[in-house]
Amino acid sequence: MDTIVLMMITFAVVAFVAIIVILLMIQKRKSHVIKKQLEHLEVEKNKIDSAPIIPELSKVESYLKNEKLEAMYNNWTERLDAIRSNQIPKITDMLLEADYSLSQQDYKSTLYKIAKLEMEIYKVKTNSDFLLNEIKEITSSEERNRAIITNLKSIYRDLYQKYSNSKDGYGEIAKPIDLQFENIAKRFESFETAMENNEFTEVTNIIKSIDEMLKHMSVVVEEIPSIILLSTNILPKKIKEAVEEHNQMTQEGFPLDYLNVEYNVAEANKKISDIMDRAKVLNLEDSLFELKVLSDYFDSLFTDLEKEKVNRSEYEESNKVFNRKLTKMNQLMDDIFAQIDDIRNLYNLSDEDVKVLSDVKDALQGLNEDYKVLLDHTGNNTFAYSKLTKEIEGLTIKLSALEENVDNILDSIGSMKEDEVRARQQLEEVKLILKESKTKIREYNLPVIPQNYFVELNEAQVAIKEIVKELEKKPITISVLNTRVDTARDLVLKLYNTTKEMMKTAMFAEMAIVYGNRYRSSVEDLDKFLTYAERLFYKGEYQKSLEITINSLNKVEHGIYDKLLGLYAEGEKN
Repeated sequence: MDTIVLMMITFAVVAFVAIIVILLMIQKRKSHVIKKQLEHLEVEKNKIDSAPIIPELSKVESYLKNEKLEAMYNNWTERLDAIRSNQIPKITDMLLEADYSLSQQDYKSTLYKIAKLEMEIYKVKTNSDFLLNEIKEITSSEERNRAIITNLKSIYRDLYQKYSNSKDGYGEIAKPIDLQFENIAKRFESFETAMENNEFTEVTNIIKSIDEMLKHMSVVVEEIPSIILLSTNILPKKIKEAVEEHNQMTQEGFPLDYLNVEYNVAEANKKISDIMDRAKVLNLEDSLFELKVLSDYFDSLFTDLEKEKVNRSEYEESNKVFNRKLTKMNQLMDDIFAQIDDIRNLYNLSDEDVKVLSDVKDALQGLNEDYKVLLDHTGNNTFAYSKLTKEIEGLTIKLSALEENVDNILDSIGSMKEDEVRARQQLEEVKLILKESKTKIREYNLPVIPQNYFVELNEAQVAIKEIVKELEKKPITISVLNTRVDTARDLVLKLYNTTKEMMKTAMFAEMAIVYGNRYRSSVEDLDKFLTYAERLFYKGEYQKSLEITINSLNKVEHGIYDKLLGLYAEGEKN
C-alpha cells in the first residue's frame, strides 16, 4: 500500500515538473518571437535614420540662387530636423518601453506597444520618404528635364518639317501656325533660362506648356489641310450644285419646300465662315466633324432630289393607271345601276348582293373625292412627290378592293346567266334522249310494253315540263332551275337505260326460244319449258322468259348462254 502511494506521488511530481517545463518552453518561444519583432522594428527605425536626405539637401545648397528655392530648402531643413530631433527619438523611447515590458513578461502590454510602434514607424517613414522625394524632384530634375525637353524638341522638329513640306495646303492659316511654332520655340528658350537660374519649379510648368502646345499643333497640322479643302473647295462646290439643281427643279414644278434648302444653305455658309474664323486662331474644336456633317447633308440632299425625280415619274405613271381604272370603274357602276332593276327581276338577285353594290358605289364616290383632293394638292405643289406617290398607292389599293367586290358580284350574275344558258341547252339534250328512247322502243315490235316503262316515261316528261316552267318564270331562281335540270336529266337517262336494257332482254329471250325449237321433239320436258317461256314472253316478262329458256337449254347444250351471247353480239353488229 505504501508502495502504491509512493508511486502516485512520484507520478504527480513528474507530471507537475513536465508541465512547468512545457510552460517555460512556450513562454521562451513567445518571448523569442516578440523579440524578433522588436528587432525588425529597430531595423526599420535605423533605415529611416539613415535615409540619404542630408546628402540630397547638400546638393540643393548649390542651386540656391532664388528666393523660392531657398524657401523650399528651409522648409525641408525644418522637416528633417523634426524627424531627427523628435520623431526618431520618440520611436527609440517606444522601443525601450516595449523591450522592458517583454523583460517583465507582460506580453499583452508588449504586443499593444508593438502595434503603436508599427503605426508610428509607418508615419515617420512616410514623412521621410515624402521629404526625400520632394528634394530629389529638384536634385534629379536637371537630368530628367533635359531628357524630356530633348524628346519634345524632336517632336517639334518632325512636326515643323511635316508642316513645311505641305505648307501650301494650309492657305491663310499658315501665318497663325508659323506664329505658334515661334511661340513654342520661345518656350524652349524659356526652359534654358529657367535651368540656368535653377528655377526648377518653373521648369516643370514650362515643360508642361510645351507638351500641351505640341499636342495641339499636332492636331492643327493634321486637320487644317482637310478643313481648308472642305471649307474652300469641296463644300462650296456642293453648295453651288445643290442650289442650281434645287432652282432648276423648282422651276420645273417640283414641290421642294419641305427640304428647306435655302435656309440650310444659309446656315451651312455661316457654319463654314465660323469654322474658318476659329481656324485662324487655331481653334479646331469639332471643326472637322462639323464640316463632314455638312458634306454628308449635301450628299443626302442630292439623293433626295434624285428621289423626287424618280418619285415624280412613278407618280405620273401611277396616276395615269389609276385614272384609267377609276374612269372604267365609274362607267361600270353607272351601267350596273342603270340596269339594276332588270338584273334583280331577271335573276332574283339577293338583297345582300344589292347592298354590296350600293356600298361599293358609296365607297367609289368617296374614292373619287379623295382623288380630287390629291389632284388639287398636285396642282398647287404643296406636297412632295414621295408623299403623293404613297397617297396614290393607297387609293389604288382601295380601288383594287372595290374592283374585287364588284368582280365577285358580276361573276355571280354571270354564273346565273351561264346557268340559264346551260339549262336551256340541257333541256334540248334531255328532249333528244327522250325522243331516242321512244324511237328505240318502236324499232322492235314488242308484244307487250311493261307498266314500269310508262311510269318512268311519265316521270321524265313531267320533269322536262318543270324545266320549261322554271325558264318561263321571271325572275328565274337559278338554284331551283339547276335542281329541275338535274332531276330531268337523271330521269331521262334512267328511262333510256331501261328502254335499252328491256330491248336487249326481249331480243335475247326471243332468240333463245327460237334456238331451242330444234330440241323440242328430241329432248323430254324441253317443249314444256319452252312453251312456258313463250307465254311469259308474250306477257312482257322478258327477263323471266330468258332465264327459263337458258336454264332448260343448258341441260341439253352446256355453255349455251355464252354461245347465244356471241350470236346476239354478231347480230347487233350486222
